[in-house]
Amino acid sequence: MEQAGPRSAHGSAGAGVPDIRTAAVRVPAQPQASDMDRKRGTGSGGAGTGAGAGATARGEHTHSETPIPRPRAEGARAVVQRASVRGQILDALRTALVTGELAPGAVYSAPALGERFGVSATPVREAMQQLALEGAVEVVPNRGFRVIERGTRELAELAEIRALIEVPVMLRLARTVPTARWAELRPLAEATVRAASSGCRATYAESDRAFHRAVLALAGNAQLVQIADELHRRAQWPLVGGPVSRGRADLVADAAEHTALLDALIAEDLTVVQSLVREHFTGAC
Repeated sequence: MEQAGPRSAHGSAGAGVPDIRTAAVRVPAQPQASDMDRKRGTGSGGAGTGAGAGATARGEHTHSETPIPRPRAEGARAVVQRASVRGQILDALRTALVTGELAPGAVYSAPALGERFGVSATPVREAMQQLALEGAVEVVPNRGFRVIERGTRELAELAEIRALIEVPVMLRLARTVPTARWAELRPLAEATVRAASSGCRATYAESDRAFHRAVLALAGNAQLVQIADELHRRAQWPLVGGPVSRGRADLVADAAEHTALLDALIAEDLTVVQSLVREHFTGAC
């Protein structure tokens, strides 16, 4: 269960919104974005009515923000379906949270992030509102969204809640699930090892949650899986004042616990299973 630490914010030249590095997340441009801008009177011909004008109507001031550069890679400009834009933006923002590119305490406006992703402010705003519902950000009137600042106490509380939910379920499954079913999860456990070896926290975070979801899914309780996954996701957000990041060695050690747990489950060694499960969540603190 990878706990991501915060990274320093990449600030703009002035008092604007902190930048998100181009290499961190790449979302294809929305083909209708320019048309929407022209309808609002913010097309290329209106020098004084750029993204800031459209944002003002929404109550977000962007006149002092330095434009965030768009991705320049060839594949980054591929055409996508409009219905998928919000989902892609949401995934990109979640990745930026895990890696610390969206810095705790920093404020980001939807128009500025929309410029960064090459889309209108609307799908960005919708995605940020979803993150607000999840507790990752909070709305700042007339400015945008602030990334929530979390401390070690909140992380410890999340680890405790996750342990209360997942440990009893895993121990029960260890006594009831056939060995063959556990063996089917081997590819997911190995995927966490590969992700950890890459050193990418965002990639590891996804594979880590995928393994835990698959284990809990054996209980046949969809609500359990959903609640546990949301808690797990929140536990992966960066901390204020914590370590800048977990190194590759930490990720590899965390992933090794997955394979060791699976080995014990397949061997039906309940004593080792209980020890590994409890240590796994203790390490989350």
